[in-house]
Amino acid sequence: MVINNNLAALSSSDNLTTNQARLARSLARISSGSRLQPDDAAGMAVGTKMDAQVHRINGAKSNVANATSFVQTQDGYLKKVGKALDRMSELCILAQDATKADADRLLYNKEFTELQNYIATNVDKEFNGVSLFSSAPLSVTIDSEGGSFTMTGIDLALPPYSTISDPATKSISTVVNAQASLVDVKTALAMVGSDRATIGAYTSRLNYSSEQLTISKENLTAASSHIQDVDIADESTEYAKANIMVQSATAMLAQANQLPQSVLRLLQ
Repeated sequence: MVINNNLAALSSSDNLTTNQARLARSLARISSGSRLQPDDAAGMAVGTKMDAQVHRINGAKSNVANATSFVQTQDGYLKKVGKALDRMSELCILAQDATKADADRLLYNKEFTELQNYIATNVDKEFNGVSLFSSAPLSVTIDSEGGSFTMTGIDLALPPYSTISDPATKSISTVVNAQASLVDVKTALAMVGSDRATIGAYTSRLNYSSEQLTISKENLTAASSHIQDVDIADESTEYAKANIMVQSATAMLAQANQLPQSVLRLLQ
């Protein structure tokens, strides 16, 4: 029996320190909701990487949504341009009526001219400062790694749109002019159909890209949660266990500190 070194007290103290560390770690996890602590550097690195990718996916989803709005706006304008061209083609036929005089055709030409001006005004339309109808392609970022695809520009300032939208060169004031204008209107109508089909294809691809981004975000978030988020049920059990061990070790340390006092009996 010795008094200079209380080995039982040292052992109890070590166990108390260990259990207090476990209790503190469990408390930190429950209070933060995160399973990762500074002692799990690898887990924190992987979780941070996944979180960053989720944020990039959110950015890509925003880009795709804006691109979808862009092409839908384009399609809205082209739909109205198509209706204007439909009416212009009808006016071209009416102007070829043999029972009408050129004076009558001039009346038809007034509406024809206004519709030409309407098509011409769409050339400068913009979406958030970006031209809706120019020959410049539009590159859309569609994933978290910067992948993109390019949408071809639709330019209303080029033929066949520019051919039919200029009142100085196209009219229906005479039968001959109406016949020539009808050819160009039909060409422009065919181009509207082609351009709207292209926009429809872009819209479809953007929708699929958006859906894929949503799935990727869900999967990455689930993986990140598995690495980082604490299971409250399991951690509560661990907390209760550590708490009991701390209380037990504290009680035993108190008992161990009393052991040297038994030496006094030998000195009596």
